[in-house]
Amino acid sequence: MEELEELLITSDMGVQTAMTLMEKVSSSKISEVDQVKSFLKDEILAILEPRTAEPETAPPAPRVVMIVGVNGTGKTTTIGKLAARATASGEKVLIGAADTFRAAAIEQLMIWAERADADIVKHMEMADPAAVAFDAVAAAKARNADLVLIDTAGRLHTKINLMEELKKIKRAISKKIPDAPHEILLILDATTGQNALSQAELFNDALGVTGLALTKLDGTAKGGIVISVCNALKIPLKYIGIGEKVEDLQEFNAVEFVDALF
Repeated sequence: MEELEELLITSDMGVQTAMTLMEKVSSSKISEVDQVKSFLKDEILAILEPRTAEPETAPPAPRVVMIVGVNGTGKTTTIGKLAARATASGEKVLIGAADTFRAAAIEQLMIWAERADADIVKHMEMADPAAVAFDAVAAAKARNADLVLIDTAGRLHTKINLMEELKKIKRAISKKIPDAPHEILLILDATTGQNALSQAELFNDALGVTGLALTKLDGTAKGGIVISVCNALKIPLKYIGIGEKVEDLQEFNAVEFVDALF
């Protein structure tokens, strides 16, 4: 039992989630090691699977997705991959370059937009991000786009001014399309471990995050942080990033993920 507890905690699952699972094992009267593994898989799936359900009805086009997260989590790359996936399936995609603060952010997005065969709306560096988002949504409506991906600045999640700016972007989008953004996707870096949970909590409190994408699961990351975040926040995990290529952004499969954990 001690070994098992250590395994859960060191897989970045977090002490709270690990202890909850251990309590369930203890009260289950299981004695065989194989049974414990099977029991734990079922318990973890019970945490993850309800968080992976898709909404039954898709919103009318254009569908607006606001991408948020701290710097370095892989926001720009994820946007490029999402755009490429969508255009490959026949959708018309527009990217809004509303991260106007980070040097080279707009240039990076332009490269991804070209690769993905997507339109891009951008302003000058240091322009008002909310104005960029508003113009992007307006352009998407005018051009009959199916999907709009709005990039946002990603300084530290503890900065109040960043959160206020994100709220302003959200308001600007809804001025053009009242029920938008239809999704607020938070990008988390799997290698940051438990810090990802505090990021998720703060972004969720400010914006009401509707989905998660977990990047950098290809290196030293222990993916248990996914379970911790899903358990704490009840937000669905939509995508995992396991490499640099477009196809390395995958839709999350709870069963495959849990099998890989063990």
